[in-house]
Amino acid sequence: MNKKTNNEMQALVDKATAGDKKALETLVAGVQDLVFNLSLRMLGTFADAEDATQDILLKMITHLSSFRGDSSFTTWVFSIAANHLKNYKKHMFAHYPLSFEFYGDDIENGKIQDVPDLTQNVEKDILEEELKMSCTNVMLQCLDVESRCIFILGTMFKIDSRIAGDILGMSPETYRKRLSRIRKKMADFLGQYCGEYGRGKCKCRERINYAIQNHRINPLQLDFMTTTEIPVQTMIDVKNAMEDIDDLSQDFSFCKPYQSPERTKHLIQEFLDSVQLSIIQNS
Repeated sequence: MNKKTNNEMQALVDKATAGDKKALETLVAGVQDLVFNLSLRMLGTFADAEDATQDILLKMITHLSSFRGDSSFTTWVFSIAANHLKNYKKHMFAHYPLSFEFYGDDIENGKIQDVPDLTQNVEKDILEEELKMSCTNVMLQCLDVESRCIFILGTMFKIDSRIAGDILGMSPETYRKRLSRIRKKMADFLGQYCGEYGRGKCKCRERINYAIQNHRINPLQLDFMTTTEIPVQTMIDVKNAMEDIDDLSQDFSFCKPYQSPERTKHLIQEFLDSVQLSIIQNS
């Protein structure tokens, strides 16, 4: 979303709640990528993130009249999204939870040498990058849901501790302490096991076929490699404030931001064009 003053955002919200479709589309377009990226990191897969993004944006649309401008519009949306995602039970990892112990054992003991070539003539460089992005994203699922949210808000979005604390219902001091501990836990795991970001023996290129066999990546559906990245500066522009982050931040370069998929955009646009929206707005 282009930089707008609080008054400009409030005016857009007022127009949208009064039935101005263009204002509503502007609001949705300004936050849908933020919502998608938070959903992707919280839930682990593109399919689950797309479904959750639709749910959150619809919730935002139908609750617009409750926005009072006490915080920035983006912070208000983040609060809706974080609360929704912390209680989300429909995603794959809600049914098949991960842990650092499980992940570490799989790295140490997975029989990668026994798997035949399953690349289906897709270039290994492409599959290697897909696995790298997928693996480190899914690794977030080893954190409990609140720790995951703290890590994502602080490391990917770099949200100020006061604002993040408001979103998560904790003091800025508590948020900063927990973020520091969580980042160290993640960095220690990467340092021990990952050959890409640390000193571990796990090399994505060597585990491509093992990952395909275990349905962690699909050569015919490369989500990360076919989705457009968002420039980092764009993410910096939409956050409310910056605070200094410790040197561990360089270990988390895998937290790349992406544009929300076209399927999600189309479904939201269909809703914006629908009769149901008019009924909701007029009720």
